[in-house]
Amino acid sequence: MSQPEQPRAIVRAADADRNLVAKLLSDALADGQLSLTEYDERTAAAYKARTYGELDVLTADLALAPLPGATLGKGPAHDRAVAIMGGFGRKGEWTVATKVDAIAFWGGGEIDLRQAKFSASEVTINCVAVMGGIEITVPPNIGVEVRGAGIMGGFDHIAQTAAPGAPRVIITGFAIWGGVSIEVKS
Repeated sequence: MSQPEQPRAIVRAADADRNLVAKLLSDALADGQLSLTEYDERTAAAYKARTYGELDVLTADLALAPLPGATLGKGPAHDRAVAIMGGFGRKGEWTVATKVDAIAFWGGGEIDLRQAKFSASEVTINCVAVMGGIEITVPPNIGVEVRGAGIMGGFDHIAQTAAPGAPRVIITGFAIWGGVSIEVKS
């Protein structure tokens, strides 16, 4: 049974979230959006913040540059990556469709979202791994929700809240005698 989703404002923030906000504030200082005094005050508050709500207030009035992996671009509505006794790869600079079907049957596939552009603010990657594997790499700033399951196989489950303005990826599907691995990496 899944737990009900909590409002973002009351969810506890992690050190990585505080560091991301500090980086955004540093960029705003460099762009001239903040004075040195404002930067010092907001950065101190960021490192003391306990929840996303406290962090969101610190950047709400800033015009922030797009984060890596957060660029929205025009792209296809649907994409299919198939590996049957072989492999597939989606990595480097590419545009993620609104819906991606990734299928690995006696093969493997790699989906790397670190340099990708997104065609929508929310995309779905549906993974089917049968006696094969699919590896998904996501940058630390995008949101991730996993709804997949492993049946005599493995399906990683991670949850990551998106940075302000960053896209969200929903990973669905199943693995039978295979696996779907999800790794957060800069």
